[in-house]
Amino acid sequence: MTNPTQLWPGEQVEFSKTVNECDFAFFSAISGDFDPIHVNEAYARGTAFGRRIAHGGLVMGLLSTVASLMSHRSMERGASGTPVSLGYDRIRFIRPVFVGDTLTARYTIEEVDEKAVRSRSKVEITNQEGELCLTGSHILKWVLKQ
Repeated sequence: MTNPTQLWPGEQVEFSKTVNECDFAFFSAISGDFDPIHVNEAYARGTAFGRRIAHGGLVMGLLSTVASLMSHRSMERGASGTPVSLGYDRIRFIRPVFVGDTLTARYTIEEVDEKAVRSRSKVEITNQEGELCLTGSHILKWVLKQ
């Protein structure tokens, strides 16, 4: 049987981005999350973090980028169907992300189920020091034309 996903275990994609003030402001605006730990420097100085931390959803957003990069790779190779996200599992925020941190999101195929036409991947985000900030898994499903 030909692998309909055109992806194999061990394949990896990465994307890096430096988180800036605009990212914090835009994410607050689009999500409606104006918690002071994200938007109020004076408040954040009095917390255990000593400064503002990024929204979890903002950090997780980088996972969408690497999932899309892997989906495009699959399609460029002639995959059957259209890849769509079935969801993220066991996401854990390991350490905070601050303004100015450069994050690298990694997406690594761990398993391909050819019969179900889906893949399970490890997702990780590290900072500029190589410290793990987020970990979890992601499931892609290829939806076949009827």
